[in-house]
Amino acid sequence: MNHHYVAIMAGGVGSRFWPGSREARPKQFLDMLGTGKSLLRLTFERFLPVCPAENIFIVTNAMYKGLIQEQLPEIGEDQILCEPSRNNTAPCVAYTAFRLAALNPKATFDVAPSDHIVLKEQAFLDKISTALHFAATHDALLTLGIEPSRPDTGYGYIQFGEEVSAGIRKVVRFTEKPNAEFARQFLDSGDYLWNAGIFIWSVQSILKAFQTHAGDIYDLLAAGMDAYNTPQEADFIARTYPLTPNISVDFAIMEKAPNVYTLPAEFGWSDLGTWASLHAECPKDPQ
Repeated sequence: MNHHYVAIMAGGVGSRFWPGSREARPKQFLDMLGTGKSLLRLTFERFLPVCPAENIFIVTNAMYKGLIQEQLPEIGEDQILCEPSRNNTAPCVAYTAFRLAALNPKATFDVAPSDHIVLKEQAFLDKISTALHFAATHDALLTLGIEPSRPDTGYGYIQFGEEVSAGIRKVVRFTEKPNAEFARQFLDSGDYLWNAGIFIWSVQSILKAFQTHAGDIYDLLAAGMDAYNTPQEADFIARTYPLTPNISVDFAIMEKAPNVYTLPAEFGWSDLGTWASLHAECPKDPQ
């Protein structure tokens, strides 16, 4: 049995890409790179070497379910986890973890945004494989850390410490979007990475972290333990999910947990956060 899973987060509105990206059809559903495929489609295909299509789940706002079925016909309806409200990434991750734990208690899974660019796909897959193996054999919360190329103030930064296994390093601290002075200091120090928002962990490790550090989210969603992967799940989530706090997994878990690790990586990554970042990644012409 394949115990590896992928959860692709595809519920954002892409507001910084207005007017191309609209609430009804955000940037993850658009062909931003001129390849004939949406960013979501490219992300889905990128993960197919990691696990079979039936192990890839899409976590999204309920209003985008039809778009996902249109763009990813390979996945079943039960692989689309519909959030009834936008409560940031911590409730999204917890919901996914409860669902996967009910499906396969031995599961490890990767959480990844649907709208990032990866230019060196084999290098990316090598890092994911290393991280999944570590997460399957250790009580660890992993994040891929991107080697910074400039003192960018738009990213969170990860300070790393000692190496514990095959390039994996203990995280000393997270710093969310520093000012220009601190960003320059972080770059010069050589022991900081950009936080790419790509996480890897086992369902047991991340649920234990929620129980310890974000008990409000854990208690709300744990109440539906018998509902996950049954016809009752949708009603339970519709009632309960909007009660969860609006908080990122970085603030709720990663800044508090003692068992956080990072795997430094370089695979041609961009979060494609703004029109300027799209311009930087695209080929140029005289116009």
